[in-house]
Amino acid sequence: MNRVTMSGSEGLWARIRTALARGNEAREPAYGHAAIPRNPNKKPRLAQRIDEELRRGWSHCAERNVSLCVLALEIDRYAEYFAAYGREAVEECVESIEETVQAQLSRGADICLRSGQTGFVVVLPDMPALMARDLASRIAGALRREGIPNRESHAGQVTLSTGIAVVNPQGKLDRSVLNAASQAVKKAQRRGLARLEVMDLRGRDDKRRKAA
Repeated sequence: MNRVTMSGSEGLWARIRTALARGNEAREPAYGHAAIPRNPNKKPRLAQRIDEELRRGWSHCAERNVSLCVLALEIDRYAEYFAAYGREAVEECVESIEETVQAQLSRGADICLRSGQTGFVVVLPDMPALMARDLASRIAGALRREGIPNRESHAGQVTLSTGIAVVNPQGKLDRSVLNAASQAVKKAQRRGLARLEVMDLRGRDDKRRKAA
């Protein structure tokens, strides 16, 4: 039997295509996340709403020379919760948490916005850091009273960790405050369950203005 072989660049590219195809077949989805179908239109809308709220709050505070707080909240042990309870329970849990957070926002203009699969963002113009801390504590207490079970958590129920970033807005919108809140909540989660971390950017802004 005559065997036909490919040589040169043709054979090389065929081997590369085969290897890539095998790699794609073997690649496993991220644990706890891939089972949730991704809606290509949902994330941009959520990001746009957060950006709009941040822009509105920034302008309000810059005009009045008052502080702005951004709360970033994340569900603790999300991957384990998803694995234990499944997609439908996760969505019900997220909706319940969103309602719980919103119920603690006493000012009519404040709104709880979804951020990705596991988190929420609340933009709080004209709110001192101490009041934002108090709000985070009230949200945590309200969620404890809800008592959403989570057998994969040491707390025995679903908890939220919170990151707060506080800034004195000046000039055009600086989205780094949103990133600071996100970094704060990640730091809080590294410390345990239902933790709170505050990142105060006001000193940084003062230094920038003096340097200018």
